[in-house]
Amino acid sequence: MKNLGCVLCGGKSTKWILKDDTRMDYVRDYYICDECNLIFVDPKQRLDPDEEKSRYEMHENDPDDPGYRKFLSRLFKPMSQRIEPNSYGLDFGSGPGPTLSLMFEEAGHTVRIYDPFYADDPSVFDDQYDFITTTETAEHLYDPLSELDRLWSCLKPCGYLGIMTKRHRGAEHFKNWHYKNDDTHVVFYHEDTFRWLGNRWDSEPEFLRSDVVIFGS
Repeated sequence: MKNLGCVLCGGKSTKWILKDDTRMDYVRDYYICDECNLIFVDPKQRLDPDEEKSRYEMHENDPDDPGYRKFLSRLFKPMSQRIEPNSYGLDFGSGPGPTLSLMFEEAGHTVRIYDPFYADDPSVFDDQYDFITTTETAEHLYDPLSELDRLWSCLKPCGYLGIMTKRHRGAEHFKNWHYKNDDTHVVFYHEDTFRWLGNRWDSEPEFLRSDVVIFGS
């Protein structure tokens, strides 16, 4: 099996851990990085943009759904406890039914949104923010280092970056993990992955749940 460079840290010491050929519509090979512990799909086996968007169209993200709001509260509540009143934020990966941004606005904050498919306004990256959130988005990133570095660079001093994505617990755990079965998920983070990013940004990651991490600038 070929050796691929890590799509996050660029490390050359990666190893193949799994071939998923159980579905009719795709085959995917997964690799793990020895340096940052990221697991990633072979880039040649990703969906094309039209296929990816068609998957997102199946999502039912209703801002009026109490269950969806409760789900987003996993990040909303701890972030709300850290930011000042009337803060200025960005929700990255807001999806077809922006909801987290509405929750912050209802709490008195001002929030811009960005999504490459539904709110593709690159001018958001010209601003500086008190807080940035990205929920169930980091696992979709084809170039995670560039995207996450860009978000980090958009934070004001003493700002917060909150990431909500489920974390893997190692190669053996990954093999039977349901989270990999979504074919729009192409990168999977470990606590070590976020520590690697924290070292890069000089920020200690704060792990709040199995799927929430917050960095302070």
